[in-house]
Amino acid sequence: MTARTITRTDISTVGRWWWTVDKWMLTATVLLVAIGIILNLAASPAAATRVGLDAFHFVRKQLAFLPLMLMIMFGVSLLAPVQIRRFAAVGFVISAILMLMTLAVGSEINAARRWLSIGPVSLGQPSEFVKPFFAVVSAWMFAEHKLREEFPGNFIALGLLLCVVGCLLSQPDVGMTLVVSTVWCAQFFIAGLPIFYVILFVVIGLVGIVGAYFVFPHVASRVDRFLDPTVGDSYQVTQAMRAFQQGGLFGRGPGEGRIKEALPDANTDFIFAVAGEEFGVLLCLLIVALFAFLVIRALTKMTREENLFVLLAVGGLAVQFGLQAMINMASSLHMMPTKGMTLPFISYGGSSLLALGVGIGMLLALTRRRRDPEGRAQ
Repeated sequence: MTARTITRTDISTVGRWWWTVDKWMLTATVLLVAIGIILNLAASPAAATRVGLDAFHFVRKQLAFLPLMLMIMFGVSLLAPVQIRRFAAVGFVISAILMLMTLAVGSEINAARRWLSIGPVSLGQPSEFVKPFFAVVSAWMFAEHKLREEFPGNFIALGLLLCVVGCLLSQPDVGMTLVVSTVWCAQFFIAGLPIFYVILFVVIGLVGIVGAYFVFPHVASRVDRFLDPTVGDSYQVTQAMRAFQQGGLFGRGPGEGRIKEALPDANTDFIFAVAGEEFGVLLCLLIVALFAFLVIRALTKMTREENLFVLLAVGGLAVQFGLQAMINMASSLHMMPTKGMTLPFISYGGSSLLALGVGIGMLLALTRRRRDPEGRAQ
């Protein structure tokens, strides 16, 4: 079924979805997914060969997750706001339990317990799913407190934040903690945070960043290497910068990149560098533009929203999506310490891809045009 065959009088589920979904946001998402496929075809064979696997091992796995991600995104985008709240609440509870399980039975990789496996089945990183669900649940709590002051929504949201942050720091995952905390603060600010709390959270944030440097050795190492590359191993960042330099404006051409063969995380954390070497600055700018457009489009839709829950949820999901993309690209360009964070829809990773499908699906659902029985916008 194509767009031409779906008329405005079509009252089927797909028909209503097509004429109410934000097609610009949907198009930007599809383009990012398409670019991700191309870049995985470029970067993953070298990464697979390096660890003794079949050249297209990672490509096949990513392509296997892709249809499931698209189905999840479409299915979630069909939901109404009240259904999104319920879906996020259930999803948050399940993903939080799985995240707790990683601390006890999770697989330890590079001194971190973020991955959960049950027998031969890998469940990936549960924290990837916590991010979008938590953003929506927090928005719900903030909105309920604003509508009913006797409801302790702000305290519930704060309690949930402390629980999530505690679990993330126990893994440890400081980068994810930064993203989740920033999104939560942004939502609280939009909900009408008093100036006293603004100052308080800024101070707590600064203390937390300084504290992370002294408490977590890997954070101190990354910061030290960022400030002075000679004090430690900055191999990956150095190789990434070489990739951008060799790519120039138009790139060396698809499959012609050589840095990816010496870059351990070429298909995950540093896939942006592969884009720079093989396709040049032009593709990198297109990727940046697509991320920026999707975020700005969502925030623009948010400003026209009268439903406080929808406003806060859309704002949180948009900030989360944009912040993750910005951290990954800035790390690859040596503009900030590396964080070990994937580039949305582009980096290899099954759990990351599925979680993004959930997040963008909720974003598309909440930004759909909604009408009440009298034809007025809700």
